[in-house]
Amino acid sequence: MMDKLIVTAALTGAQQGKEANPNLPEQPDEIIQQAIECWRAGAAVIHIHARDERGKATSDVKIFRRIVEGIRAEGCDVVINLTTGGAIAGLPLAERIAVVPQLEPEIASFSVGAAMVGRYDTENKRWTRDFTMLISYADLETIARTMQKNGVRPELEVYDAGMLNNVAILREQGWLGDPLWINFVMGIPGQVTTATPKNLLHLVESLPPDAMWLVSAIGGRMHWAMAATAMAMGGHVRTGLEDNVYLERGALAGGNAAMVEKMIRLAREIGREIATPEETREMLNIRNLKSKI
Repeated sequence: MMDKLIVTAALTGAQQGKEANPNLPEQPDEIIQQAIECWRAGAAVIHIHARDERGKATSDVKIFRRIVEGIRAEGCDVVINLTTGGAIAGLPLAERIAVVPQLEPEIASFSVGAAMVGRYDTENKRWTRDFTMLISYADLETIARTMQKNGVRPELEVYDAGMLNNVAILREQGWLGDPLWINFVMGIPGQVTTATPKNLLHLVESLPPDAMWLVSAIGGRMHWAMAATAMAMGGHVRTGLEDNVYLERGALAGGNAAMVEKMIRLAREIGREIATPEETREMLNIRNLKSKI
């Protein structure tokens, strides 16, 4: 039998804002409210980015702390996953990883390689997006060691198959503990694996033994199809307005909870049971990691 399905809700992200969907939460109270709604809808994990008063991505630990404390104040036992991403928004690494030692979340995201992200406007013959996420092996070691020292389970963000080599290196050095929790981020234009079932199969077949995995399919075109594929293959899923602002073709989602509700309907249609937060902690061996939040 397949494991119960872990559903992660990625609420905000570091890039698009209310111009993409007015229901995307930016300020702490909005994020707290939508986190609670997603938990009630069945999400076991909430992935959190923070924004400043102008709606720009920030790594301010005080804002992250306010969000986390607001979620917990409602009696919500959801597994909290704080981002250490935001390079594409220009946030320095030292600032991005500060949430790990200061808040000790249960999970934190960890991008395990560099990638070029680009989009070319063929009509106007210009690049509308042209950015390289740079990271060194020394940086990867710093992040891995920081998470290990603070008892935080890394969610390893893998954008293409080559990044699995980096995972193997970090694991060989003893800086990653089992079970590996790997997030295949697919579909971003640029040096990122195209979101197709065939490509996902290749990534899954390239995993080290006993690794656990989920899929984050970016954009409305393949978001739901790739989620259903991952479910059928025994993997786990992420949804939310960070990844996709549409509930269906041409219809903006009314909020993150609507995305979670649809994901859970899909899972139940194909016979996957849904993991609770406590079951998720058991599956990811979070119980044995110290955690403040």
